[in-house]
Amino acid sequence: MKRKDIEYTTVSEVAGPLMIVEGVKDVAYNEVVKIRTSYGEERTGQVLEAFENKAVVQVFEGTRGLDTKNTSARFIGETMKLGVSKDMVGRVFDGTGNPLDNAPPIIPEERRDVNGDPINPCAREYPREFIQTGISTIDGLNTLVRGQKLPIFSGSGLPHNELAAQIARQAKVLGKEEKFAVVFCAMGITSEEANLFIKDFENTGALERTVMFLNLADDPTIERIILPRMALTCAEYLAFDLNMHVLVILTDMTNYAESLREIAAAREEVPGRRGYPGYMYTDLAMNYERAGRIKGKKGSITQIPMLTMPDDDITHPIPDLTGYITEGQIVLERGLHKKSIYPPIAVLPCLSRLMDRGIGKDKTREDHAGVSNQLYAAYAEGCDLRDLVAIVGEDALSDRDRKFLQFADEFEKRFVSQGNHEDRSIEQTLTIAWELLSGLPVSELKKIDETYIKKYLPPVKEEK
Repeated sequence: MKRKDIEYTTVSEVAGPLMIVEGVKDVAYNEVVKIRTSYGEERTGQVLEAFENKAVVQVFEGTRGLDTKNTSARFIGETMKLGVSKDMVGRVFDGTGNPLDNAPPIIPEERRDVNGDPINPCAREYPREFIQTGISTIDGLNTLVRGQKLPIFSGSGLPHNELAAQIARQAKVLGKEEKFAVVFCAMGITSEEANLFIKDFENTGALERTVMFLNLADDPTIERIILPRMALTCAEYLAFDLNMHVLVILTDMTNYAESLREIAAAREEVPGRRGYPGYMYTDLAMNYERAGRIKGKKGSITQIPMLTMPDDDITHPIPDLTGYITEGQIVLERGLHKKSIYPPIAVLPCLSRLMDRGIGKDKTREDHAGVSNQLYAAYAEGCDLRDLVAIVGEDALSDRDRKFLQFADEFEKRFVSQGNHEDRSIEQTLTIAWELLSGLPVSELKKIDETYIKKYLPPVKEEK
């Protein structure tokens, strides 16, 4: 009898999302397990820990209804695999890879290990090409580059889901007719949020180029561990086999990390910071590092992980570790949200470490770098003056200071704030920036080359 035909009825314990099977032989880590319940239902699991004669299995559909007497387990001798095909584009899948859109299952071209293969660092191509999201604060100040990992840090109740949908709708590479796709992976969202995403993508036509993977809040939490791996396996097939440029949006990575913590607690592991497992950094990196470009391959994977910071704490382990692994961050601020500014992106703590390689002449525009630096400097000074006004009052400010104070207000109203269906080109973004900078004395524009000031700065309107 082949090993994959052996059915074990030696389940000794069921705890949380885990099941322990005794008396097993030749079982490997990450091996897939087919579980049969006492009433004939089949579920899927994966080996989390393998001992000489015992295996700890995580059950993806949850352990409700399992017992130690009548439950059986069969180890099939291979890891979790996803059937991939070009027909996945335009489809919606659940946390186990099955269709959610009432359409027939896809016929896979091949089946791939969802854990993927690490990209050899020597084979990586440096990200250099600009991706236009249509959002000024990202395109103008924290430019997204093809092959980059740029996370968005949000807080509970902030419109990060709306921002995710807007980026998925609007993202494009300029000047080139290339195959572009979006892989949208949502973990732990409500049914209402899932319906909003699907309807939004259908109504705007974005679904035609999107692959959606959805895990709902009432689905087993254990599925959240496997879902991003499925999404990235699909993205790797589209990018490196079909030569497509793929944008992967992962929301919400906090729900993913909470699932890791739940499993670690069920395994009675020694907890790390805030109860999260000590290997969370490694686990997050296994997902994030699957983005990038490979030499000799036309396709690419760009990744935008989104996460909610518990208590708006950017030093919390999830955003903290994510910031170490990725190339920058976009931070949403509650104060801007209270001012009814959308998207409420807090410009000053934001950063895109690869921005310099993706902007400039023949990529965005020659003046982009200088304009970006000047906007940062002027806005930072305006924010400092707000704090000063709270102490000494506006009457104590000089004319110069008042202009910077006014600049900060106008910058938030005109540059940061835009409609959630407003798709600004990089030219429009830079035009708004120059119009704002025209309100400052020319002598203060020290971070922009004089040639560009003469070329792009609009004439100052005289006050009547």
